[in-house]
Amino acid sequence: MFSETYLWLVFIGIFLVLMVIDLGLFNRGEKHIGMKKALRLVALYITVAVLFGLLIAYELGFDLAAAYYAAYTVEMSMSIDNLFVFIIIFSMFAIPDEDQHRVLFWGILGAICFRALFIFAGAELLDNFHFVMYIFGVILIYTAYKTAFAKKDENKDPKSTFAVKLARHVRATPELHGGRFVVKIDGKHLATPLLTCLLVIELSDIMFAFDSIPAALAISTDIFIVYSSNIFAVMGLRSMYFVIKDALASLCYLKYGLGVILAFIGAKMLFSDFIEVGVVTSLVVILAVLAVTVIASYTAGKKKGKKPKNEAE
Repeated sequence: MFSETYLWLVFIGIFLVLMVIDLGLFNRGEKHIGMKKALRLVALYITVAVLFGLLIAYELGFDLAAAYYAAYTVEMSMSIDNLFVFIIIFSMFAIPDEDQHRVLFWGILGAICFRALFIFAGAELLDNFHFVMYIFGVILIYTAYKTAFAKKDENKDPKSTFAVKLARHVRATPELHGGRFVVKIDGKHLATPLLTCLLVIELSDIMFAFDSIPAALAISTDIFIVYSSNIFAVMGLRSMYFVIKDALASLCYLKYGLGVILAFIGAKMLFSDFIEVGVVTSLVVILAVLAVTVIASYTAGKKKGKKPKNEAE
């Protein structure tokens, strides 16, 4: 059996191979990512993530594998909800479809680096300062309320966020210059809308991480489990964007499902000294809530689509 050190090497190897496949073979150059190609990539990322979880189960045990799957599911669910913000950001900067995948690729690479810092720092805090668990629990309970009950546009409009305000101070040209992030005009290097858009997406993802990282650390404080599950979820986000960007509106109950999941995980952290909830139980609860959310959204969408003819007109 491999030790966790060897699993780190396997994980890094898989990550590098997937990045080469994604950038070099599937998405070379600036072009629109079609639905079929995006679906193939989503299937690839999910399959690899599931298989890696089976490897963890074989090498490290079922409990750690369950924690990996639970953390992966939570991160993937929250990422899907955050894709709506990315759609608005792309619209704000008028980024055409054929350039969006390039911005997302570099944005996700940046997110992978920043999340490593957050996960290592968060795990270290939890190991050395037990009271941090209660702080994370309160953060998750608040995030759950904000996710489920905030007004429709309260958390989804990035125009007033710190990221957008900061981007306004970037010396930039208003025009796109192909797929370039920086151009030289009159002897000055200026950012293009692609770079300012990338900056806003990167900073927005950092803000998302303040919600998702505590949720993952509530499931497991094992850095390898949290980081690998988080990164596999984030890596598939770019392809997922092109699959569901037109279908996000149909997931009308997703925010309530995420609210329940975050509240459950937050309560688990707050009451961890009194009630022990196993990782398998956590995984079952998370999957069950997501299943109910998706089915309820699908049913509501189906009923909405069956309006009387005169009403639809």
